[in-house]
Amino acid sequence: MQEEIFISGRNIPHIDPYLEVWHFPISLYLFLGGMAAGIIFFASLFTILRKEKEVPTTVKGAMVVAVIAISIGLVALMYDLTHLLYVWQLYMTVRIESPMSWGAWVLLIVSLLSFLWVFSYSTEMFPKWDWKFDFLKNFQAYLIKNRRILAMILLPLSVILGIYTGILLSAFNARPLWNTSILGPLFLASGLSTGAAAIILFSKSHFERRLLSKIDLALIALELGLIIHFLMSMYAGSAVQIEALDLLVGGEFTVMFFVFVVILGLIFPALLEGVELMGYKVPVIIPALLVLMGGLIFRMVMVEAGQITRYLY
Repeated sequence: MQEEIFISGRNIPHIDPYLEVWHFPISLYLFLGGMAAGIIFFASLFTILRKEKEVPTTVKGAMVVAVIAISIGLVALMYDLTHLLYVWQLYMTVRIESPMSWGAWVLLIVSLLSFLWVFSYSTEMFPKWDWKFDFLKNFQAYLIKNRRILAMILLPLSVILGIYTGILLSAFNARPLWNTSILGPLFLASGLSTGAAAIILFSKSHFERRLLSKIDLALIALELGLIIHFLMSMYAGSAVQIEALDLLVGGEFTVMFFVFVVILGLIFPALLEGVELMGYKVPVIIPALLVLMGGLIFRMVMVEAGQITRYLY
């Protein structure tokens, strides 16, 4: 039997000190938002570098995936909301100190600009598609002409969107597992990695897949380094943070975290990508799907485990 001393006398389930209200829809929203941010980042970067012809899937088809991912993520978010009819009030003000506020605004702007990006490539992706109205054709021509400007706007916004998915959790100071500044960069690195994996999954160009595999390999190494940094910083923290980390190291989420995220979601696909870069034939779908699976499970673990951790006042 475990004994706990409550100094304040408060122990109200689901209110204080518990918070277990976020489930799979939020994990899915964070995963799809991070993956979309990664795709948009690479599409914008290669466009600014004038490498569009070398990476056609990145700047065209993958951006369709990003728009769909954002749309599904927003549906998942809307499903989780209790007062759906009051969502519009988020856009009646801007509170810089609130991650939820600037995250909502960035998501809105990125969604709109990503749709315009896909619209600018619609004729190239669908040659038989004819916009019957002249003003649509003129607007598309205007977007094509200013696509690099659009990329320069989307590039920093994609970074903000990717890092926001982690900062959203780290802003909850009452949750010891989330209360670390490493979550923002960690979620950004994971989002960029899953974005690269999604592009590899849909690309038919050997050069493009090879280039994105090299980038993804570096991102996986960075993500593993950030995870190690996260674990070490938690172990160097207070007793509450060490107790929170026990959920991932020796607790109920250990298998999910170390087997499905670290080993199968990062180390194993990195080895496969490394073997492929050395010239050996590896089915491209395997490491790409493993990275995507690891990214989703990582967010599921962090969302679920983070809500269980608590401070006893």
